[in-house]
Amino acid sequence: MKILAIESSCDETAAAVVEDGINVLTNIINTQIDTHKRYGGVVPEIASRMHIENITEVIDKALSGAELTFDDIDAIAVTYGPGLVGALLVGVSTAKGLSFALGKPLIPVHHIKGHICANYIANPDFKPPFVCLVASGGHSHIVHVKDYNTYEVLAKTCDDAAGEAFDKVSRVLGLGYPGGPAIQKAAEKGNPDAIRFPRVNMGEEGFDFSFSGVKTAVINYIHNAEQKGEEINKADVAASFQEAVVDVLSSHLIDCAKKCGVKKIALAGGVASNAPLRRRVEEKSKANGFEFNCPPPILCTDNGAMIGCAAYYAYQNGEIAGSDLNAEASLPLK
Repeated sequence: MKILAIESSCDETAAAVVEDGINVLTNIINTQIDTHKRYGGVVPEIASRMHIENITEVIDKALSGAELTFDDIDAIAVTYGPGLVGALLVGVSTAKGLSFALGKPLIPVHHIKGHICANYIANPDFKPPFVCLVASGGHSHIVHVKDYNTYEVLAKTCDDAAGEAFDKVSRVLGLGYPGGPAIQKAAEKGNPDAIRFPRVNMGEEGFDFSFSGVKTAVINYIHNAEQKGEEINKADVAASFQEAVVDVLSSHLIDCAKKCGVKKIALAGGVASNAPLRRRVEEKSKANGFEFNCPPPILCTDNGAMIGCAAYYAYQNGEIAGSDLNAEASLPLK
């Protein structure tokens, strides 16, 4: 089964052709990072307009790269939430038009499910059940993946997502956007134990996240130093902040896995590209007897391949959308 998958939930216009869920024939990503850098973050209106400009070319490249035409495609898949509503609408409208014009099934895909399914592409032998940390600029979830179509959210952020906190701290330190890579690079020259920034446990069992506090603690540390005329060591601040986030993400993931009694854990989402986080989770996995899996960075960013993979399992589960499919900015995971 060949699926043409479209992803436009934030600032990447992406399309891919995926065969039988895990065989990626093409994976085309047009990123808007250089445009949004000048504003220090994603501007939703600009993102939506750029999706409109790029989506046709991205789809054409996905098909031509696979040496296929629309006639060779069995279904159209699209991310319909969560994300920036204007950006989502570009992908959803395009997919609906293609589905209608070609007479092909339309498969709606939840963005977070797509990130989780990237693990199957990276490692076809990695199968549910497992517990997965999905961390990105907009999401911080720990999900119990019971089977290919059954998900239970075990923990989530109460305020800022991990990636959002990285972006905000990077901006205050003057390191630029996107914050994740900038913080990681600066932290390589810093001492992660130089400053003890807070670790927060939320929710009844302490599994939920809150990154607003650690972000504010970093900002207050910088402002206090400025008021005293003291020079700060940006590398130490970056390393100490990163350590706080990695510590919380990895600890909560391991605790949730122990609670569920599973033997496998995984990472997904843009923050999963963070090298210290990957190392820490891998180390803790070995120490606790868990099998660990994580997609390569290209599959951690927003991409069409992960949407095509998720769509394959959704289609097998009978999830087909009609012409009334709409974008849902705050779509819950269930």
